[in-house]
Amino acid sequence: MNPASAAVHREIISANLSAFRRVPLRRPGLRPASVALCVLTGRGGETLLITRRASTLRSHAGQWALPGGRRDPGESAEDAALRELAEETGLQAEGDAILGLLDDYVTRSGYVITPVVVWGGDQQSSLAGSPGEVSRVYQIPLADLDVEPETVTIPESDAPVIRLPLLGRYVHAPTAAIIYQFCQVALHGAEQRVAHFDAPVFAWR
Repeated sequence: MNPASAAVHREIISANLSAFRRVPLRRPGLRPASVALCVLTGRGGETLLITRRASTLRSHAGQWALPGGRRDPGESAEDAALRELAEETGLQAEGDAILGLLDDYVTRSGYVITPVVVWGGDQQSSLAGSPGEVSRVYQIPLADLDVEPETVTIPESDAPVIRLPLLGRYVHAPTAAIIYQFCQVALHGAEQRVAHFDAPVFAWR
């Protein structure tokens, strides 16, 4: 992708996010967290950074995830997303790389997640995060993620359970819901809500 094309795509994503009427949530009883939706550019087009969580973690081991985690006291959603991005992928980004925010998403495990869209630019080197948290960092083409999600029903919930196919496995909520909203809002300018999507039972803890 040439620099001119990348600049155009960045402006499109930024404009779509600016026009989006984000829904923030105030849930004092839940823990605030942030995730980074980091867009990179390369010869093959734009990609999104996704991690595979380490198999040794006590919760959500081995699952697909966006770089992110719990916010420190007094830390903004944007600062937390940039910090977690650096810790989990090695990518350092400044505040001017932030393009916008998506809807807050409440998880079954007691978090309110604020998704922060970040422009990571052209990354030539491989990325890696803390081995205690991340087993591998992937750069997934946006075209592979910009698909209609699958939904399934489970006896434990009345809400549809969302999932996205990826490399022979599935991305589940909350990650799947957040990526789906990102693709619809940032790439297509659609006002897509995802709060009604649930996660499978194994992701409730």
